[in-house]
Amino acid sequence: MTNGLGKGEADSMWSYEKRLQYPVNISTQNPKMAQFIMSQYGGPDGESAAAMRYLSQRYAMPYKECKAVLTDIGTEESGVRGEL
Repeated sequence: MTNGLGKGEADSMWSYEKRLQYPVNISTQNPKMAQFIMSQYGGPDGESAAAMRYLSQRYAMPYKECKAVLTDIGTEESGVRGEL
């Protein structure tokens, strides 16, 4: 039993389909470029870290206008788009 659920129940709770949104065709591998791209998304100086910094700083901001700006910047950095 996991989390109070029986064996079959836990598996049916989540549906996960491993597929990419867009097809990717890699003709030649470049490990250095792959490492650089991954660091930009998930590293300490990446977009995710920047988004979290902006979004967490908004809670200490005393002015509504500045909170709104930090929220807008954090949302943009996180990759959340209104048109999607």
